[in-house]
This record gives sequence, C-alpha cells and structure tokens, in this order.
Amino acid sequence: MRIERLEVNGNKYLVKIYHEDRSNARVSIRRDEISIRIPLQMNREEQFRQLMTFKAWAINKLKENIGRFKPEIQKEYKNGDAIKVGDEEYNLDISFKSKQSSSARIIGNSIYLLISSDLSKEKQTNHISTLISRCVASKRLPKLHDKLNELNNLHFNQKINKIFFKHNKSNWGSCSKAGNINISTRLLFAPNDVSEYVCIHELAHIIEHNHSDKFWALVEKAMPDYKEKVQWLKENGGECRF
Repeated sequence: MRIERLEVNGNKYLVKIYHEDRSNARVSIRRDEISIRIPLQMNREEQFRQLMTFKAWAINKLKENIGRFKPEIQKEYKNGDAIKVGDEEYNLDISFKSKQSSSARIIGNSIYLLISSDLSKEKQTNHISTLISRCVASKRLPKLHDKLNELNNLHFNQKINKIFFKHNKSNWGSCSKAGNINISTRLLFAPNDVSEYVCIHELAHIIEHNHSDKFWALVEKAMPDYKEKVQWLKENGGECRF
C-alpha cells in the first residue's frame, strides 16, 4: 500500500493506493479517505492512467459533496463536561498525570479518566474519546446482547458466537464467518430503529457472507423499511461519534 495526500475544498484526505491480485480497478471514498485498488497484472502505463482517472473522479466527487465527505472533526471533552448518549447522560472527571498510558473507569453515570500528560494534545484528545467510548460501551453491552438475541430469535435462528462493541470509525458493524458480531460504538448515538437495522444487517451476514440479492432479501424480510435507516445513516452518521 502507498499513501498520498490530497487537499480539496481546504480539507485534507488520505489517498491509499493498493496494488492487488484482482480482476478490476476500483475507487471509493470514506469521509476523509480515498481508497484506490489497482490490479497487479495491469501494465504500468495503464496503472498510471487508471490512477489519474480515479484521482480526478475523487476530486470532482468531493467538490460536489462537500458536506457528505467532510473530514471528521475530533470532539474535545473537558473536565466537568456532561455528555448525552442515547437516553443516558454521563459526567466526566478528567485528570492528567505523567505516565506511559491512559486509563478510565465508569461508576454509575460518572466516567473517571486519567490521561497521560506526556502525550501530544492530539493524542490526549484521541485517548479521551476512545476511553469514553469503551466505558459507555461496557455499560451498554448487556443491552446489545439482548437486542441481537431477540432479533435473531425473531428472524434468523442462527448461532451467534461472540458479541462486541468496537470503537470503529470505518463501518457500522461486521460479522465474521465464525459468527462473531461487532457493532460500532457510534451507533449508541443513533435512534433505536437505526441501531436495530445494523443488528439485522450483521445477523443476516451469518447466513449470507456477502451483499447479494439473497442477503438483502433477508434484511428486507426482517425490516421492510430498512432503506429508510440506511438513508438516515448516510445523512446523519457523521454526527454519531464520541
């Protein structure tokens, strides 16, 4: 993989270029990242042409969709802040100490964070965000277990292996072939029906490990109006973050 940087509309984007054993070239944009995948067997001249074509396409797409692909601005939290996640509010107690790592614990609806003062401001902000996410997720994990099991019993009747919340920014959820389901902590900020859609989406992957017509038929049978939830995520997903 090769990484380049691109600036469009005053925003900076990472361009990740992969040369892979694949039959076709493709490009995709995810918020602050552009992924370009080029077949290894393509000759160098054609690879260069394809790369330039994809970059030009990405630039035009970014200019046309300024709001949709605007890079995420990291939230900053201060000691004493209160944050609302779903129907619950949490109070933050943030302190700093010269140490190698940062840590956090949640007691009731209070989150106590001890952040390394040896880190840069950017890393401190990232540590705080990640640790808050993990604390809230640990408290909400039993509810996620209940919801996935309920939906599975209603619609799929498959074997679920392990269930996790992940501080994941690249997708809303995932399901492994072993039946492990990961749900992004960002969904804690989404309406219940939207979170339910993502759970159904991942449960359907236990049966169909793809996005074929059969897969979407399973999703639609369990949630006929799932496309409304997909649209909500496209329009509002950028605001769902710690």
